[in-house]
Amino acid sequence: MDGKEASLSVQEPGVIDFAKMLEQFAAAVEADDGTGLAALFTEDGVYEDGFYGAYAGAAAIAGMVAHFHETGESFRWEFFDPVSDGRVGYAHYRFSYRSKVAGAEGKPVAFEGISHFELRDGRIARYCEVFDRGLALAQQGFAPERIKRVVEKAAARQNETPEFAAHLRRLADRSA
Repeated sequence: MDGKEASLSVQEPGVIDFAKMLEQFAAAVEADDGTGLAALFTEDGVYEDGFYGAYAGAAAIAGMVAHFHETGESFRWEFFDPVSDGRVGYAHYRFSYRSKVAGAEGKPVAFEGISHFELRDGRIARYCEVFDRGLALAQQGFAPERIKRVVEKAAARQNETPEFAAHLRRLADRSA
């Protein structure tokens, strides 16, 4: 067995059923149950939302869910093809809701994405997602300049992370 195969067999204790965790995750968001969603996270857990940024800790995560329901209604979140080794998990998803944002009231919004979960002791230590923000915003009839501002903020947040530093340094060096 090479090192790659060995790393795939390492299991974090406590993660019994990742697919069930995803069902609970989606149900909590759909039902405006911020406390229920926060309970799936570690005490220091972070939910990094693709629109609103990072929320750390139970109170912040519960507040984020409340904010979702202030800006939308009739949520549906479906996860597909979940995979996890007990330390990390990934799933494809479809997400939809009806907007309550001023100027976009009643407009349906639907998009798909990929979720990434870092797991610890059977709970979510960090959640983040990748989806097309522009697609979601365009469905609400947002002006191109507003969509541009949102996407530029997301690009700036991404590019400020240490993970992207080497990529950007390489590109800044014109001889590379």
